[in-house]
Amino acid sequence: MDNLVANPAATIVDITIENFQQIIVEASQEKLVLIDFWADWCEPCKDLMPILEKLAGEYAQHMILAKVDCEAQQEVAGQFGIRSLPTVMVVQNGQPVDGFAGVQPEAQIREMLAKYLPSPETEHLAAAGKAIQAGDYASALPEAKQALEINADNIDAKYMLIDCYIETGSVSQAKTALEEIKLVEQDARYQTLVGKVELAEQAADTPEIRNLQAAVKENPDDLQLKVDLAIQLHQANKADEALPLLFGVLKQELSFGDARKVMLDMIGALADGDPLKSEFRRKVYGLLY
Repeated sequence: MDNLVANPAATIVDITIENFQQIIVEASQEKLVLIDFWADWCEPCKDLMPILEKLAGEYAQHMILAKVDCEAQQEVAGQFGIRSLPTVMVVQNGQPVDGFAGVQPEAQIREMLAKYLPSPETEHLAAAGKAIQAGDYASALPEAKQALEINADNIDAKYMLIDCYIETGSVSQAKTALEEIKLVEQDARYQTLVGKVELAEQAADTPEIRNLQAAVKENPDDLQLKVDLAIQLHQANKADEALPLLFGVLKQELSFGDARKVMLDMIGALADGDPLKSEFRRKVYGLLY
């Protein structure tokens, strides 16, 4: 596999008798190999090939498109007993496992490949899981969110996203998402996350925060008290309470103290993909411009 290693972008290759062993046997141990048997005189082959090349680009990380020109490579075509063109074969671990003859719609080809290739949803979940293991919840959040956007019923993505919300300070969003988990889906992870929400709320219930909340209630026009409370809430992973409070300050007085800088810093600290980030960035820019 020297050529493939040297050129990892080579996801579309022309098969010859010389590289047959390397691609069909060796490369198929690591990636799925989709063999397209075609010929220049075959018009249906020309209709099918762009579809296969498009799929090869999409699944570049997991699949190689191996094209066999049956006129130039009759020996290769003969080894597979090809009787009609176009013919497509799926090879895994050196063995044909699937395929079809004739032109097939793209959707049907995708359905066939889905049996052997990881879905984008699975890849996002794997990336989220890896980031969570490293303690990087800010990077995990957009991956979990994308997985859920692809498949709204994926319970693993739901639980990962809720965990990310808790760890990045969006506790109320985590609580809302937990409330939407169906009873039949409530396993040990559900109970763990409920516990994490409770701990997060307890951590935010400090004497300093309670005193500031009381002071703000008694002095609703004191903007500095609100800024101080927002900072404390943010430090207690309560960004979903801190941001609305700061935004209220900016609406009253856009240039008040460090409020604008503090709010922009808080927004910047949120994970990409967190709805709060886009919501409050839009609101602040609306005030500025």
